[in-house]
Order: sequence, then C-alpha cells, then structure tokens
Amino acid sequence: MGVEPKSQAIYLRLLVKLYRFLARQINSIFDQVVLKRLFMSRTNRSLSAAASSGRSRGKILTFDQLALDSPKGSGTILLSGSLKGQEVYQHFGKAPGTPHSHTKPYVRSKGRKFERARDQRASRDYKN
Repeated sequence: MGVEPKSQAIYLRLLVKLYRFLARQINSIFDQVVLKRLFMSRTNRSLSAAASSGRSRGKILTFDQLALDSPKGSGTILLSGSLKGQEVYQHFGKAPGTPHSHTKPYVRSKGRKFERARDQRASRDYKN
C-alpha cells in the first residue's frame, strides 16, 4: 500500500489523515480499502458512480460524511465507475481516419471544413 498521495490537495491530505486513523483504531477492512483508493493516482482512480446510484435511490456521501455516518463502513457499498471511461481514452487506439477505426481525433474545431469528408463517405477515398 502507498505511503502518501502524490497530490498536495489539502482536502485529500485531510481525508488520508482521517482514514489512516480509522484504519488503525477500528481495524476495519473497509477503511483500509478507502485509504488505498485515496493513494491512487488520478488516472487509476475510477470515475464517480454517482449517476448510477442516484437513479437507484441510493444515498451519495463524500468520504468525510461517510466517516462521521459509518466509521466502520457497515451497511455501505463502495461503488466505482469504469476505469477507461475518461475522455482521454477515446483518443487511444488505431489512428483516426483509418478503416474500422473508432478513435476520436484531436480536432481544432467541429465545423464543416474540419475532418468531415474522408472516412465519412465512400466517394471521398474510403468509408470506415
């Protein structure tokens, strides 16, 4: 497990202090899991699962509210969104514009003149 987060964010550092204390005093596996997730880098931290829990009438809490509400984490489910759901991952893969590629290109603008012709219609060289 990591020793400390790389980020210098004050709120994150306070959360680490709190969950370090809880993991040590209460000896709860839930608190150890939360602490491990707080150490993760931004790319490895998955997206918020707030949208899905809101639809199913779940209660969404921040980690500091959760520590006050349920220090042991009993009766709680720790949800996480998909890891590759971030926007940057849409740009990775086969080069945009090549056949059968669904990679999102980095485009300056979305107007009529910007990457509209090729790979959109067969009459312009090819169609994906």
